[in-house]
Amino acid sequence: MTEPAAAWGGGSILAPLAASYASWLALPAAATREVADEDPALVRAMPVVLRIERDAPPARTSLLAAAASAALAVCLDPRAGPEGPWHDDVREWVSGSIRKVARRARATHWAAVRELPGVTIEVDGAEARALVPVRVADTPREVARLQISGSELPDDDPGPPPPGVPVLWCNPEVPMTAGKAAAQVGHATMLLAAVLATTPLTAWADSGFRCAVRTPSAHQWKSLLLGDDPDAAWRSRRVLAVRDAGFTEVAPGTVTILAQWP
Repeated sequence: MTEPAAAWGGGSILAPLAASYASWLALPAAATREVADEDPALVRAMPVVLRIERDAPPARTSLLAAAASAALAVCLDPRAGPEGPWHDDVREWVSGSIRKVARRARATHWAAVRELPGVTIEVDGAEARALVPVRVADTPREVARLQISGSELPDDDPGPPPPGVPVLWCNPEVPMTAGKAAAQVGHATMLLAAVLATTPLTAWADSGFRCAVRTPSAHQWKSLLLGDDPDAAWRSRRVLAVRDAGFTEVAPGTVTILAQWP
């Protein structure tokens, strides 16, 4: 991985996620979008840029893992700490709906994005850069010109996940483009970090927030699914769920990712 957080910036900035997690999952599906609705003029989002070169596209699984780690790395970078230049932007965004907008870039467009405030993570040759959240209306020109569509990559077979790392399980019954999935796995790593104690979170930061992304069988997915008690699922199985607001691709309330701590 490249550009890992040199020192953990502290998890308190993610406290709003820990506070809202259980109540969010308990909402009826139809209500999740109402909670996520915001004044369009004030909506903030984290741009997540996926490097997809025309002649050498990355493996889908590796790219998603890179995006998942990069999104969290921005939040816990020292620059997002209380005295850092990113703190206010990250804090205000985390206190809202943690929207992410994934776009694809290559060649000179990728080089331009690398100059913007953010963190790049590389996994097995796949690169993703998460940028400091901004108001959607203020999206930098270098990002706004990038396409949101066209991020699809073929499924790959990465084999079993390595031991000792968090696994982000994608819902096998909910097709998602690579861009959509990148946003969802980014939500998952943030939720995990929000509920972890300091010691394991610090160790995770030292690894560059390494994680694995996999798609389970339908049977395995059902065995991991939380049911109606997210607190019990975390205590007994170390599993958290990402439940989508339904703005793009999937229906409101859909559980897209199950994040499992080792």
